Amino acid sequence: MKTVKILCSVFIGLSILLTAAAHSCAEDQYPLTNGQTIYVPAYSHIYIGNKERPFYLAVTLSIRNIDPYHSIKIKKVNYHETDGFKLHNYVKSEIILQPMQSTRYIVSENDKAGGSGANFIVVWEADALVNNPIVESIMIGTSKGQGISFTSRGRVISTAPAQ
Repeated sequence: MKTVKILCSVFIGLSILLTAAAHSCAEDQYPLTNGQTIYVPAYSHIYIGNKERPFYLAVTLSIRNIDPYHSIKIKKVNYHETDGFKLHNYVKSEIILQPMQSTRYIVSENDKAGGSGANFIVVWEADALVNNPIVESIMIGTSKGQGISFTSRGRVISTAPAQ
């Protein structure tokens, strides 16, 4: 009977340690933060065929506040062309995204200035530690019965200091 109690105590202790370790891993995998600068690849065109013909694409930048409790502030959305030159500043004054709200910015298919190396820089902040938003670009194009679509996920290049 004493052996069973000891084994139960050891089992409960291991369970607590494993639960704490799993919780710690989950926090490492999904860290909360209060701001980031995100680089998002975009393609106003890609090349097709042996002659590298440009295939023009419409680009949608999607920013999704996935935090269920806190709003985030979009401070900057800049669109750059292949050589890094800023083509457009989409945010004139900060935009508030409420919990679970999304916004989008469009580069039309006939806007060829971005090139195959176009990108967005997105800067956001929050007053609290929040779940990182999902920021991605969606490229779609159709021409002569051919259709192409794909997505590109943003990558954090800088984080704001936690409050």
